[in-house]
Amino acid sequence: MTQRLTQEQLAQIVTEVEGLQVRREAELDQQQVREILQELNLPPELLDEALIQLNRRQALEVEQRRNRWITSGVVAFLVILSASTIFFIQRQNSALSRVSAQQDRITLVSNTGGDLKTISRQTNPEIFYHVTLKDAPLGKKLALSCNWIDPSGQIVKQNSYQTREINTSVWDTQCRYTINPAATVGNWKVQMLLEGRQISDETFEVK
Repeated sequence: MTQRLTQEQLAQIVTEVEGLQVRREAELDQQQVREILQELNLPPELLDEALIQLNRRQALEVEQRRNRWITSGVVAFLVILSASTIFFIQRQNSALSRVSAQQDRITLVSNTGGDLKTISRQTNPEIFYHVTLKDAPLGKKLALSCNWIDPSGQIVKQNSYQTREINTSVWDTQCRYTINPAATVGNWKVQMLLEGRQISDETFEVK
């Protein structure tokens, strides 16, 4: 079956044939090139070697262009990756900067609702520092720490831990410390820190 062409297809074919004819008329065969070389007083026997060098140079140019494209693609990918990483870190830092303490208290039992201000060291008590966080980032695990500071300002104990995955913006957490009978009497302080940033503190007296 003979293929039928539209007027648009015919016009495109005519244009393509004209282009091929122009290119073919512009091309020279090797005999013509040898004659031109002789007219220029150049040795025609070097034509084959010159063609090899020309092909090598053209292949090298193609390879260099391809390498430039590859390099540009890699650079673009790294720029996008770096921008995405920076955006993620900034977003993470912004979420952490909003976290604060809504309430804090000191107790002798982990689940009591009291708030002790005076601790007797003679009973060797284990005390708990409870902190209720607000604006906790959902789906994240927070790196928290507590500093237990004696009356001289020395950190005598540091708790470091990671929470479970946060599933509510208001989050209860705690750290603990055992006051031994030899502990220094006076006003103590406990601090809670998030990623090294203090978010709460409480003072209590050891007798």
